[in-house]
Amino acid sequence: MNSVPDDIARIDGDTPTMRLLALLEVIAARSEVFSLQTLVEETGVPKPTLHRMLQQLESAGMLQREGDGRHYSTGVRLRRLAEQLLLNDTRHGARHAVLRQLVAEVGESCNITALSGSEVLYLDRVETPAPLRFYLHPGSRVPVHCSASGKLFLAQMGTAQRRRLLANVPLESYTPHTLTDFDRLEAELERVKAQGYALDEEEFLPGLRCIAVLVGTSGRSNMGVAIQAPSMRMDGAKALQYLPALQRAAAALAAVESPQPGEARESA
Repeated sequence: MNSVPDDIARIDGDTPTMRLLALLEVIAARSEVFSLQTLVEETGVPKPTLHRMLQQLESAGMLQREGDGRHYSTGVRLRRLAEQLLLNDTRHGARHAVLRQLVAEVGESCNITALSGSEVLYLDRVETPAPLRFYLHPGSRVPVHCSASGKLFLAQMGTAQRRRLLANVPLESYTPHTLTDFDRLEAELERVKAQGYALDEEEFLPGLRCIAVLVGTSGRSNMGVAIQAPSMRMDGAKALQYLPALQRAAAALAAVESPQPGEARESA
């Protein structure tokens, strides 16, 4: 029997539905748009078979065709599924406890975020007890280019991937501080990548400052944790004073997200 080369992604399954799910796993691991030919080379599945599978996923809203008609990307239905899994995950209670502890430590509103398309999605949030605050609830979405968490997610990408993501998303100006020039944004993202944290210096809402870090240090992450506060209470120096507490919270959240030994045995 012929062996499967190491660089071939296996599309296994006892039924057509299971093979479609296996193909979705391969697609979900990709960070770029892809073509039929790319997947043929990656999976070894015959081109007619793979074309039929992609058509089925496209018609179900799991994938969408790009403007050139040759490339595919994740569809709205698949992205919404991923969002709902994150929002309703059984680990939500543990994540929320970490967030409450962070708010108790720094005294300001804190949130957990994820990248959703070209926006940042709030997975969870705990508000400060202080009377002056900006209210944003779980499920809220903010622009990726002018939020601290969004900068972190963008900084993980290569320049070409960022340009594709932002190609159809104008760098809209929300305040006089919003970065609306791609080259200036690129320079900012290089700083974010080097320093390991990002700031929103009143770039989305006037009077609101934010500092954020990613959850997890190995590989790419699609979860961030952030502190938000009115600029009159948190200037740039104060935001950096909160960085150690923020990093401790990120480490605690990473531990929550890591599979526990008992879970590994149960799934085996």
